[in-house]
Amino acid sequence: MDSYMALWMFLAVFIVLLSGYPVAFVLSGTALIFAAIGIQLDNFDSDFLTALPNRLFGIMNNETLIAVPLFVFMGVMLERAKIAESLLEAMSELFGSLRGGLGLAVTIVGMLMAASTGIVGATVVTMGLLSLPTMLKRGYDPSISCGIICASGTLGQIIPPSIVLVLLGDVISTAYQQAQLDMGIFAPETISVGDLFAGALIPGLLLVMLYMIYILLVASFKPELLPRPEYTQNRESGFYSRVFKSLLPPLLLILAVLGSIIGGLATPTEAASVGAVGAIILALFDGQLTKQVLQDVMQNTTKITSMVFMILMGAALFSLVFRGFEGDELIIELLSDLPGGKVGALFSVMLVMFLLGFVLDFIEITFVIVPIVGPVLLAMGIDPIWLGIMIALNLQTSFLTPPFGFALFYLRGVAPKEVTTGQIYKGVAPFIVIQLLLLGILAYFPEIATWLPSKIYS
Repeated sequence: MDSYMALWMFLAVFIVLLSGYPVAFVLSGTALIFAAIGIQLDNFDSDFLTALPNRLFGIMNNETLIAVPLFVFMGVMLERAKIAESLLEAMSELFGSLRGGLGLAVTIVGMLMAASTGIVGATVVTMGLLSLPTMLKRGYDPSISCGIICASGTLGQIIPPSIVLVLLGDVISTAYQQAQLDMGIFAPETISVGDLFAGALIPGLLLVMLYMIYILLVASFKPELLPRPEYTQNRESGFYSRVFKSLLPPLLLILAVLGSIIGGLATPTEAASVGAVGAIILALFDGQLTKQVLQDVMQNTTKITSMVFMILMGAALFSLVFRGFEGDELIIELLSDLPGGKVGALFSVMLVMFLLGFVLDFIEITFVIVPIVGPVLLAMGIDPIWLGIMIALNLQTSFLTPPFGFALFYLRGVAPKEVTTGQIYKGVAPFIVIQLLLLGILAYFPEIATWLPSKIYS
């Protein structure tokens, strides 16, 4: 009976979330209501709730999570410093003479912004405002233009230093230790956010390469969709110097942040502080660092960070009550009974996460779903790094999928009125196929995600 209460609680959370009520309060409020009902029905032990202060204290003491506000600050500061704007101008001129060159430029800038900021919403909105009007003006098909912007904007999910990977790394690490303890291993191995960053690097770059191959194929076989400019601008003296100056700052920042983590010179938190300071320096040299800009960046950082940690606290309470109702045992039972063993269990979990990605943000899925299913999957012998990268790619795919993909909403909010929602949906369809293709490749060749971490951290 207890485990069925856990399912009813999960269903109640899902229904209330659809009303648009803040996620953090839905999680904690629903958990408390069901805990009270359980105590009255004498099928819930109130001692579970006494563990909450320790859980919250653990969140406060978690050094890895300090990277979240620092990476958010870095991303917001780079957005306000108009780094993306100067990058896009430079790359557009560089590839401008090629058929489909502007599409390639948008993809590359999306990749660099993903590696610099890690914030999906900010990247999609920025790229939509800057590049979509230019693409339409040059005669690019509205559908494929929207598809390129949405797809390149969501690269922040998988290309490190991604906030998704920071949060996922912390949760997967805890789930991995829990799985080993459940198996009777009392000196458990751990994985770090750095492991996930290293594991995501090759799949992320492979995804960018697949996007660019698709754009070049469309430009070759359907040239009317991606027309070549009617004229090629004469590149005045100093052109390549200007391109170099636009590319150098973000590349140095990416190298400083990622290189220090992967090279073992700094923890993700320390590297995030390097990134935050680096973003301030870039804004200062570009003349964009004013008192008002700094104030806006601090306010946005505080809002986003507060949202993340409020959800984390609500998820901590939810998972406690869920376990109190023996929900974790029910999940183990359900996944163990599925046909196909661990392959069937993994496929089912991925499908559920994909569907939940339509209505829940990656933060809620990371904090609520992964702690429940993670220990079960990892106890089946699934590699934790590979699982983390598969989850990140899966969530990125759901971000793109109509009708509820978050990236589509972000772009719809800034796209010109003449661009229809149907055109946006049509444009992302090929990129969803590319995402699913990469998921299939990664499922068949897990070494794509596990090889680099094993080499670096061996």
